[in-house]
Formats: sequence, C-alpha cells, structure tokens
Amino acid sequence: MASNDPVADLLTRIRNAIQAKHRYVDLYHSNLKLNILKVLKEKGLIENYLINEENKKARAFLKYAEGRESLISGLRRISSPGLRRYVGYQSIPRIDGGMGLVILSTPKGIIDGETARKLKVGGELLCYIW
Repeated sequence: MASNDPVADLLTRIRNAIQAKHRYVDLYHSNLKLNILKVLKEKGLIENYLINEENKKARAFLKYAEGRESLISGLRRISSPGLRRYVGYQSIPRIDGGMGLVILSTPKGIIDGETARKLKVGGELLCYIW
C-alpha cells in the first residue's frame, strides 16, 4: 500500500511492534526508510535490518533490554508533507538532555543531530526518538 508519508509509516510500524513486544517489524522499503534504519542501527536502537529486493520489503529487528523492555520508549514525527520543519545546525534540538536522538535530512544525507552539529549542516527535522 502506498503511503503519503513514508517516515510516519515507518515510525508507526516500529511503535506498534514495540508495544506488542515483537522481535521484528516488516515494512516496504525505500531509500529514505533504509537510511533512517541505518542511523538507528548505528546508534544501537535496533539490532539489524534485512532487505528483500524482489518483494521490495525490509525487516528491522528490534533491540530489547532485560525484561523485554525496548530501548526505544518514544518516536515522534516532526516534519510532515504538509508542514516541513527546517533548522540550522546551531538550532538542532537536544532530546532528553542529549539522551534522545534527532534524525535530519541534510545535504550530507540522513544523519543524526550530533553528526549534523559536528559537520555544521542543518536540514529538515524528520523525527525525534527517545
């Protein structure tokens, strides 16, 4: 099924899988979604993701702590197709005192907030993850 907002679809699928305590979540893949999954893997919030090119699907394996408690406690979409939100590198917010993650779409690609500050690039705020 086609989605008007692929980032919101990705975040909703991850949120629902975490609430149901699933081991993995399946989703239709696009370059944008795969780049977001790559950032989540680099930051240790998901274990891994696999891509099935013939079905155009991806599977993201969620990461849990002891007691089946998810490492991701919340996800929030910031910029939407109807209202884009852009920030400069000096205005990139810090989530939970730096414990959360900001994902941006920049000229350097899809990166997290800390990397964007180091590279001194701003861009579109895609989502917050804490």
